[in-house]
Amino acid sequence: MSQEFPILDDHFHLNRRTGRGPEVIKEFMRSGGTHIVLVTLPSWSCGVTARKPEDFREVFDSTLADANAVCELGCTCYCMAGVHPAEVGRLLERMSLSEAEELMKGGLDVAAEYVAEGKCIGIKSGRPHYPVSSEVWEMSNRVLSHALTLAGELDCPLQIHAESGPCDDVIDMAKKAGMDSSRVIKHFATCDTPLHPSVTAREPFLADWFRDGREFTMESDFMDDNSRPGAVNGPRSVPRTIQRMLQKGEITVDDVCRIHLDVPSKLYRVSFEV
Repeated sequence: MSQEFPILDDHFHLNRRTGRGPEVIKEFMRSGGTHIVLVTLPSWSCGVTARKPEDFREVFDSTLADANAVCELGCTCYCMAGVHPAEVGRLLERMSLSEAEELMKGGLDVAAEYVAEGKCIGIKSGRPHYPVSSEVWEMSNRVLSHALTLAGELDCPLQIHAESGPCDDVIDMAKKAGMDSSRVIKHFATCDTPLHPSVTAREPFLADWFRDGREFTMESDFMDDNSRPGAVNGPRSVPRTIQRMLQKGEITVDDVCRIHLDVPSKLYRVSFEV
């Protein structure tokens, strides 16, 4: 009997170089998973040393190839393309801060092309989630502002990888950039963010959020790295959590459809129907 509701993992990585690649999606599907949002990795994870914006195409094209393989397995897959905020650390080993800023902005311009062409549904950006100098922090915020501007122009969502906490200043940044802040997705969100929260399957407040009617999405942040099995969460973590909560009576099928169909459909403006 087919499953009557979708289960989305909103932030998933695949890496054929370090992990199992698209084959791991079979585990996700066996547990009831139906959709993933596949997010591009840092350039070095794909064996790319970015020296010019066009170099990021190899990263994005690799992600699209994985997405096609996932779809062939029967799981609906959408892609987010962008420049990981941690790129700045690697780039500063071989170029100036201003050069790194221009390269990261240029990479985001290339990502925007993929969205404009319909190959990706949104952009990924952010700022370091670890301590950096004030100069690097200010530069990273300029890169993030550029991503917000691009997302506003494209009318697409933006997933951000950033420090733990509310990141409430991004609301004003989005407003100044001309982007709807309700479509700024805080990846690995904490419960205090005013941005759209994408929360991991292991959060203790999930049942409360379902009961309170909160709008959020769920993610594993699966890394697909054989040297770190299950990091950050395993590929089955989101569907397993949903199935367990259903069995315990903590949520209903209507609750699942709201969070895994209605909310992401409004956020991404693509189909999450089963």
